[in-house]
Amino acid sequence: MRVLVIGLGDIARKAYLPILGTRPDIELHLVSRNAQALHHAAQAFHAASMHHSLADAIDGADFDAAFVHAATEAHPALVRTLLERRIPTFVDKPLTDNLAEVEQLVALSQRQQTLLTVGFNRRFAPSYAALRGSAANLIVMEKHRHRQPDTPRRVIFDDFIHVIDTLLFLAPGVVERQSIETQVERGMLTAVTLMLAGRDFTAIGTMHRDSGLNEERLDVMGNGMRRSVLNISEQVHMDGTECRHRRGDWTPVGQQRGFEAMCTAFLTAVRDGGRTQADAIIATHTLCEAVTLHAERSIERPLTAS
Repeated sequence: MRVLVIGLGDIARKAYLPILGTRPDIELHLVSRNAQALHHAAQAFHAASMHHSLADAIDGADFDAAFVHAATEAHPALVRTLLERRIPTFVDKPLTDNLAEVEQLVALSQRQQTLLTVGFNRRFAPSYAALRGSAANLIVMEKHRHRQPDTPRRVIFDDFIHVIDTLLFLAPGVVERQSIETQVERGMLTAVTLMLAGRDFTAIGTMHRDSGLNEERLDVMGNGMRRSVLNISEQVHMDGTECRHRRGDWTPVGQQRGFEAMCTAFLTAVRDGGRTQADAIIATHTLCEAVTLHAERSIERPLTAS
């Protein structure tokens, strides 16, 4: 399988290339404007070819799939070009940071009958995936950052999107109600809380950007049990009579955090002619847009002198 990887930043080098570059069924081709990063990655992961632009890579060449790891603002043009060429495409979250563009790209993938996948690794992390279908009726996810307030759209689409997508993934039913609270200081988002509810369940996601530490915690509760996961790897199970801890072991980070299973799922879907999960992609980005607009509306604007 001829696979094109576009963008060689930290996420590509740390999470994806160590997986894709060691698969014997993949012929790797790399694209980056950074000549030094391109050369180093090509050597480290035995790439079959190097290119400085997507246009150069696809000029007269065919690829079975593509992974897009470029900056978010570059996603729309890159993904559109790949889909127009009917190249199945995997793109880091978010697809874009604008709901209208998300809807356009999803619609294009459907018209082209070409697979489009957005990388939400927590759906594939073993500690999180095991909680789906656990009959819990309360889901609480926290994801905090140490002194990192930022603009609402960047915070929500680049980081809080993980919380939103995980809540939707674990929700045991249809979301019927939602509530949003945001705290914005001098145009910077410092805290956000989202509550989703449906028949007999509640899911709450929260993030503080000026916290005392970087931390991610997931708790699911109900039917006499509580299961907790700290930083995606340490698991705690409680059932009223016993509390069991399991810390992250020697399992590679790519497996613990779901990247390996996610890549395998995408490549399998490419081989099997899988279709874009349009509803899931749009649902997550729709909530991102709603939370972002809520925060942006709360930004204080200077009064105009009369």
